[in-house]
Amino acid sequence: MDLAIIDQTHDGVSRYHHDLVESVLNFAGEALKLPVNTEMSVTFVNNDEIQRYNRDYRGVDKPTDVISFAIEEGEDDFNIISDDAWTEDIAKNIGDIIVSVDIIGAQAEYLGHSYERELGFLVVHGFLHLNGYDHMLGDAEEKEMFDLQREILDNYGLKR
Repeated sequence: MDLAIIDQTHDGVSRYHHDLVESVLNFAGEALKLPVNTEMSVTFVNNDEIQRYNRDYRGVDKPTDVISFAIEEGEDDFNIISDDAWTEDIAKNIGDIIVSVDIIGAQAEYLGHSYERELGFLVVHGFLHLNGYDHMLGDAEEKEMFDLQREILDNYGLKR
């Protein structure tokens, strides 16, 4: 997977956490059998910045932990180029994930697991949204998404 990780925080995200995000998302991509030329980005921000995104794009004027912006949403999307043999070599950008580093530690402490588990949880959660999973559609969809999320994290080694 071609993954761009952007750090817009004041303090900076450690190399260890940068590498963890890259590794867990590549693992998740393999679990979903995504093409290796899949592209996406993860941007780390502080609470003020994620609150701006949350307000501007979701109409909720408060910070949140993670926001996903999928490039393609729903079945109404169409390919401009229809020759699958030709397009399989073209990278597919699935979207962007925005993560608040200010919230990761507090949520990890509240939930009783490591910072790394919470970081992995948030990026996998956002990643699944980019791939069409949505826990807000109903109980069955929520169970499907959360079960897959747990399976990916557990198999990766980031258990609760």
